[in-house]
Amino acid sequence: MAVAEPMTVAKPMPSAALPTTLDAWLARLEDAHPVGIDLGLERVAEVAHRMGLLDGPLAGRVITVAGTNGKGSTVAMLEALARAHGLTTATYTSPHLIRYNERLRLNGEAADDATLMAGFVAVERARLAGEPVSLTYFEVGTLGALWAMARQPADIALLEVGLGGRLDAVNVIDPDVAVVTTVAQDHAAFLGTDLAQIGREKAGILRAGRPAVLGSTALPASVREVAGELGAPVYALGEDFWWDESLPDPGLPLDNAATALQALALAGVELEQQACRRALLGVQLPGRMQWLGQWCLDVGHNPHAATYLAGRLASRPCTGRTWVLLAMLGDKDAEGVIAALAPVVDGWVTATLAGERARSADALAGCLADRGADVLHRAASPSAGAAWLAERLAPEDRVLVCGSFFTVGEVLEWLAQNPCKGQTMSDTSVNEEPR
Repeated sequence: MAVAEPMTVAKPMPSAALPTTLDAWLARLEDAHPVGIDLGLERVAEVAHRMGLLDGPLAGRVITVAGTNGKGSTVAMLEALARAHGLTTATYTSPHLIRYNERLRLNGEAADDATLMAGFVAVERARLAGEPVSLTYFEVGTLGALWAMARQPADIALLEVGLGGRLDAVNVIDPDVAVVTTVAQDHAAFLGTDLAQIGREKAGILRAGRPAVLGSTALPASVREVAGELGAPVYALGEDFWWDESLPDPGLPLDNAATALQALALAGVELEQQACRRALLGVQLPGRMQWLGQWCLDVGHNPHAATYLAGRLASRPCTGRTWVLLAMLGDKDAEGVIAALAPVVDGWVTATLAGERARSADALAGCLADRGADVLHRAASPSAGAAWLAERLAPEDRVLVCGSFFTVGEVLEWLAQNPCKGQTMSDTSVNEEPR
């Protein structure tokens, strides 16, 4: 199932005790130490230096992508576009939906267990090669992925920021092109609620003299201010590049498609029209407007993302009911998500996520009751909610599953194991509703 970033810091461990399976490694990183997310680059940079990751270029070109929403779709389109132009790629994203291996993709394929474990071993040895350095689950994973990338440098390395930008572990690598997709409120406990400050944090991935691609027309002025302070040339959506109806629709936000094209061009790729068209029409990104028969799955978990989802659903009306299976973490803005989706929803099923950060189905139902919404069922888990809905769907109905990577990952697994009325895993293409 989907795994977000466990709130852990790894303890020193003798080499003789190194795990021998990927599951054992991940369990160790999850259980090592009960410490919260620890933003900052000093520890990561020290271990990266010991690993030799800062000694030379990670790849022929590096593109780093930050933003509140749209990072994953932008990176997916960058990868597809680069590969369509015959380039080798190495891609790091987070979190994953079902398998940790999804986080590192080498030439379009998820890394195997051996590659990931070799990276973890390299990190462990480096952080103990001197004064021991503590690292979080995400930091170990990031450094391990960077190590694997550096072993066989690709033409293009694509790095997705995990949280924020300036202090995120990914930012230890200097990009040749930096992309900021959107800026909205999310992760308030770490980034605050001031959009100007959030913008400055996202813009922390920009580098002096290197292109900054701004992928939204609604970014706070602080992003451009940071670029100006650094002397980073700005390429802004709606000013320096844009899209029109001739752009192939990948089933993902067209702003992000245009942003990916601009970033790749700035990375030195001579874009070819047919290759771009082939890439955009064939790009796949599980968990982002992913349709499987009557089921639509999207990891959106903040009001900005929910507004986009509502717009996509409204543009594709159905003759039956629109149900929402919603499960969210406790630190997310459930009220804002509900308010954004409510105009296009006929009925709701709430579900409880596992873990200390989770919000219960009852708590979500309370938020809905405050709006007078119709709560059809309260489920103990997302998979239980999916099972309840599957027995009650009419052929003309549809279901939106959203609220968290955890939610979508669990339901994707359930759907794979329980093909049901109106759904098979091969019914429709990813990111595209049947017309």
